[in-house]
Amino acid sequence: MAIKAGERMPAGTLKTMTKDGPKDVPAQELFKGKKVVLFSVPGAFTPTCDAKHLPGFVQLADQIRAKGVDTIACMAVNDVFVMNAWGKSAGVGDKILMLADGNGEYAKALGLELDARGFGMGTRGQRFAIIVQDGIAKHVNIEAPGQFKVSAAEHVLGQLG
Repeated sequence: MAIKAGERMPAGTLKTMTKDGPKDVPAQELFKGKKVVLFSVPGAFTPTCDAKHLPGFVQLADQIRAKGVDTIACMAVNDVFVMNAWGKSAGVGDKILMLADGNGEYAKALGLELDARGFGMGTRGQRFAIIVQDGIAKHVNIEAPGQFKVSAAEHVLGQLG
């Protein structure tokens, strides 16, 4: 069952790359007392994700933060090294926190896993964006298969009022 608006974000651990190497990011720490935009892509460097989804959030990061957002985080079922390389390639700098859900456990906890075996990609996460306020999902935007509308940075910015 996919997470719904009004529900608490599940516990879990993601990873990010730091100058000292990979670091665990507990979901509780990510969301506690903060306003966070968490968006997820099926995979780093995949066509829509690389050409539109991540770049949209990079371009609108300042406007999104101006709406009171503390953290903009990009999650994918990829390893921390791939997410780090993708962030560097996309020039995210400190605008976007790149989070690896290497085994897809957090996507599964959200009820948003994606069976991409037909594409040779195994289990991934669906394309979505969630606006989280102090651990509670306020807006849950899950894309229909093959779509890229409700999880786009422009749509999320509009929801932030």
